[in-house]
This record gives sequence, structure tokens and C-alpha cells, in this order.
Amino acid sequence: MSARERILARLRAAEPGAPVMPPDVTAYYAQRPRLTPGERLQQLCARLRASRADVMVVQPAEWARVAADALHLRGVHRLALNGDVRADELAAALPPAIEAVRFDGAIEAWKQEMFATVDAGFTPASAGIAATGALLLNHGGALPRTLSLVPPISLVCVDARDLYDDLHHASSSQRWADDMPTNRVLVSSPSRTADIQQTLAYGAHGPRELVVVVIADGDTA
Repeated sequence: MSARERILARLRAAEPGAPVMPPDVTAYYAQRPRLTPGERLQQLCARLRASRADVMVVQPAEWARVAADALHLRGVHRLALNGDVRADELAAALPPAIEAVRFDGAIEAWKQEMFATVDAGFTPASAGIAATGALLLNHGGALPRTLSLVPPISLVCVDARDLYDDLHHASSSQRWADDMPTNRVLVSSPSRTADIQQTLAYGAHGPRELVVVVIADGDTA
């Protein structure tokens, strides 16, 4: 009998174990205490700032102006964005010194321009996760991954109404399983890496700066 046959014989002779029941994830999270909207906002901002993101909490009527000012202070001349409502609001608030570059075609048509001439990219986030200080970016179709990956500065906005305690509540509340984009990305800091001497460097594999604008009003702000 060969070694392979002996192994297979032992496997076939072994008694089947009891079936493993999957954990009840929904029940686990249901019994955990929930955060208030204000606590979610505070926790998300604290964790993002601890990861070296620049976070600003602004009123809905002011967010585009504040975001445009943040870009202007960083010397941005060309901002890449798509064609959704938030992008339109931001484009309308940009000063003359910043050009809005719309990218809505195949990457082959504007790849060289994106890598060579664009200073910043704008991406609206669909959710914020308070537990980890992460922002959810749903890339695909009209929102290419390159907008948040390639430019040296990544500008992200998120509505405070779309903040969740944890990943489970975000995925269940927004029904992620019903609509999966090409890429679902969680971002919590600028791109960073470290060498064998543990020297931390930013911008090695993506944006060196992460600017986050949280749109909040009323008691939450």
C-alpha cells in the first residue's frame, strides 16, 4: 500500500465529527450596547486623526467651501472627481486656481494624465465605521478606484447619517449583499509602510495625505 493509499484509508476510517454550527453573528451584535450618533462621530474622528488623517466636521451648507479651502491650502491645482451630486457641489465651490478634472471614461484614456498632472482626488464615502475609524468607498462604474488610490492627496466626504458602530451594522443596514460593486474599499489612513528598521513612510503605495470632511448638522455636529 502506498503512502497516499494509507492516508486515504485513515481518513475514510475516521469517524465523522459533529457538524460545526456557524455562530449567530446577528444575535451577538444585537446584545452589544449601541453608540449614540454623537458618540459615533466622536469615535470615528478620533480614530482617523490617530492614523494621521486631517478630519473636519462641517455643516451641510459649508462642506464644499471648507473642502475647497483645504485643497487650496495644500497647493492643489488639479482635482480629479467623478460626476455624482457631491462632486458637482465641490466643483462649484472650487476657486479659480483649482481645475476640476472629470474622469468618466476608460482608464486607458486618462491614465497618463492622472499619474502626471493630478494633485488630488475626491471620493464620496457611503459609510463610516466608528469602531475602526474606517471609511467605506464603493468603487466601480462611474467611481473608479484610481480616484482614491493614485493622486497624492485623497479627499473623502461622508455624511454623519451614514456612520455606524461597526462593520456588521453597516453591512446589514445598507444591505451590502444586495448590491456588490466592483471594489468595496475601507480606508482609515494615508498610504503608509515601514522598512525593516520600522521607519514609517507615507505615500509609498498611494496618497500621502487623507483629508476627511464629515457632513453633520444639529446636535450631532
